[in-house]
Amino acid sequence: MKTERTEAERAEADEWSSRLIGAAIEVHRHLGPGLLEGAYEECLCRELELRGVPFDRQLPVNIEYKGVVVENAYRIDVLVAGRVVVELKSVDTPEPIHEAQLLTYLRLTDRWLGLLVNFNVPVLKDGIKRRVWR
Repeated sequence: MKTERTEAERAEADEWSSRLIGAAIEVHRHLGPGLLEGAYEECLCRELELRGVPFDRQLPVNIEYKGVVVENAYRIDVLVAGRVVVELKSVDTPEPIHEAQLLTYLRLTDRWLGLLVNFNVPVLKDGIKRRVWR
């Protein structure tokens, strides 16, 4: 199932993505690298609240497989404005499986834009990967 997106929808998702990145940079600027993923998630969600950015946290997602619904098959760390899937990490070296995981989440939820954010880096811009599912 693939939905065509309008330019306006893409522009809106890009705007939410930019706002999320700004919030993540603020969190990283205050905390630095080295904490557990859960601490960054908590602080990022607080920063999104302060900035008025709508989001869902630890959003359970069901999948259907050959007529059977698998409830709570996975959880999206953060979903910004119902459009941008955010996978948070705090690892020394991101693995290819992390990007594959994000792309799978995008595909299974029929969303096109995702961010993989690894807080365990000296400069956060080096820890952000933008991925698109077409």
